[in-house]
Amino acid sequence: MKRTLTTMIARRSHWVFDLDGTLTVAVHDFAAIRRELEIPEGSDILEHLASLADHHAQPLHDRLQEIELELAGLTRAAAGALVLLQHLQESGARLGILTRNTRENALRTLDLVGLGGFFDPDHVLGRDEALPKPDPDGIQRLARTWGTAPGTTVMVGDYLYDLQAGRSAGALTVHVDATRSFRWPELADVSVGNLEELIPLDTSPTQPPGSGV
Repeated sequence: MKRTLTTMIARRSHWVFDLDGTLTVAVHDFAAIRRELEIPEGSDILEHLASLADHHAQPLHDRLQEIELELAGLTRAAAGALVLLQHLQESGARLGILTRNTRENALRTLDLVGLGGFFDPDHVLGRDEALPKPDPDGIQRLARTWGTAPGTTVMVGDYLYDLQAGRSAGALTVHVDATRSFRWPELADVSVGNLEELIPLDTSPTQPPGSGV
């Protein structure tokens, strides 16, 4: 069953990736970031900042941007990321990124880890271009840009919010977890330890880009 689903996903021609922890090795210590920004333990960082008055929130947003930019210089491409993106690019797939980071930091990170050439900057959506995951807004926006339906896309991520966003959009969902603990099996169509596992032997896409099939 997994082989059948993996083959079906690999043949999709519209792919949306999370960035941190999915295309890159995770380096974010969210507990430390919350302490730095004086956000209550366990709170969603972006939701908490959104609840504050602008004059309180803006300095924290600025500091969060600085922290994330610093972390961009510490990460590297995740196992299998380069080979999967090369395969998808050669297959003619459309590639996008949906991140809770900023677009600026995402583009900087992609360049630093050697993956920048695979993504059109307009197809990299951060928290200022789309509603943050788990909202499916970013997937829906990318699908409209590509002239396809959200249900024809693949959403690839390492965290609960990625999978929830994909499910809500009707996309096929891929959970990437190097530890293989796979904590949310009910939300993932396929679970893999690294991105290269998404390339089965028979990988010819069945949809031309923009077909909406």
